[in-house]
Amino acid sequence: MDVLDLSRWQFGITTVYHFILVPLTIGLAPLVAIMQTMWVVTKKDHWYRLTKFFGKMFLINFALGVATGIVQEFQFGMNWSEYSRFVGDVFGAPLALEGLVAFFLESTFLGLWIFGWSRLPKLVHLATIWLVAIGVNASAYFIIVANSFMQHPVGATYNPETGRAELTSIWELLTNNTALAAYPHAVAGGFLTAATFIAGIGGWWMVRNMRRAKEIRPSAPEEAQQLENDARGLFRPVTRLGLVVMLIAGVALFVTGDVQAKLMFEQQPMKMASAESLCTTETDPNFSILTLGTHNNCDGVVHVLDMPYVLPYLAQGEFSGVTLQGVEDLQAQYEEQFGPGNYTPNLFVTYWSFRAMIGLAAGSAALALAGLWVTRRGRVPDQKWFAKLSLIAIPTPFLANSAGWIFTEMGRQPWVVHPNPTGVDMIRLTVEQGVSDHAPATVLTSLIAFTVVYAALGVVWFWLIRKYAKQGPQPHDAQPPGTDDDTDDDTKPKQLSFAY
Repeated sequence: MDVLDLSRWQFGITTVYHFILVPLTIGLAPLVAIMQTMWVVTKKDHWYRLTKFFGKMFLINFALGVATGIVQEFQFGMNWSEYSRFVGDVFGAPLALEGLVAFFLESTFLGLWIFGWSRLPKLVHLATIWLVAIGVNASAYFIIVANSFMQHPVGATYNPETGRAELTSIWELLTNNTALAAYPHAVAGGFLTAATFIAGIGGWWMVRNMRRAKEIRPSAPEEAQQLENDARGLFRPVTRLGLVVMLIAGVALFVTGDVQAKLMFEQQPMKMASAESLCTTETDPNFSILTLGTHNNCDGVVHVLDMPYVLPYLAQGEFSGVTLQGVEDLQAQYEEQFGPGNYTPNLFVTYWSFRAMIGLAAGSAALALAGLWVTRRGRVPDQKWFAKLSLIAIPTPFLANSAGWIFTEMGRQPWVVHPNPTGVDMIRLTVEQGVSDHAPATVLTSLIAFTVVYAALGVVWFWLIRKYAKQGPQPHDAQPPGTDDDTDDDTKPKQLSFAY
């Protein structure tokens, strides 16, 4: 492999791994804030225990997300220095705002939240976790603004003397319609991931406690009653919370995804065509659910199952009378417009990542529908199949988010800055033009190093999440701060109750 391929693999591997953690952080921060709000409002101890329990896993995910995310920005200067030189004046603005505003907000108040349980007034402490949730989601917005400039450059002009894009309007950059469409879609994906996470863990614990209670009731009735009480009063409420949020997030994903598809039809028609492996221009083509073949050069693709009306609606909101340009016709058009070259993305990757994004989200849908049914009218399920479904569903939104990100980035290849069809003609850059001039051995060394380190971090992340999920809420989390005798005695030192 040459330096271009090695640099793409390195950025792809590190970015996809980092993005596995991002949706959980985006969604879990506000859900933990909701749990703590429920405790403050209702004064029910089980919400306090749930806040501590899922807050612990939020911190694990946040810490590893920060560790893996820092590398992303360094890579722009390391492996993509020509890209950084070309768009640094524009691209650096949202990244600076993300670091100076959003990350500062979330990291500062996260520290206050961790160490402030027995030191801050209850409402002030509650405000800190809400500010963390706001900071996390603001951080996501600035990152999406930066990425949206790569998808649809606005707010900049091309300086022929320096050969660079220069920022002319920060407002246009921040209100890029691509960012305004992508952000709610990403947030909805984060909420779906976090809601599936808490519902899956809560559902597994609920069934586990009920089955265990039945087994030990004859020999240990008091312990059995406690297990049943936890299933009913602790794990059922958080499972129901997750199930309801999953439904809301699912609807939001459908609506925002539809908006993004219509923008994609206008701004990146090649991505739209490659998502369907549509080789020639057609009017009202069917949406294929399943095909056979490699999709290479549009050869040998056999449509096994497809649906009418879907693609025209995705493209223009009409069920008929819509013409979609094909890959081959767009390739000829781009060669005439931009010069010789291959302007077609990898059809196999774009076709299947688009369908993986949609299909994997069905795991959350299955858990939401099954969970709402088995927990209806106060029921507490003990069916083993529901516990298995709860665990199986947890990874599906993680994988769906990653597939969506892969489709978004791979579908605009070979562009690292995709031309704006109505914008400044010269603000465009191919991936090949943006790579640094390194020796392949240098990039291969860093690729191997990052892959090994990230694999180790992945093992640590999974091991910690699994460990604390299996432990469940701990006994020391059962007593909220300020309820024991020591906290009423000002002569005794206060202990931090948020034990990690």
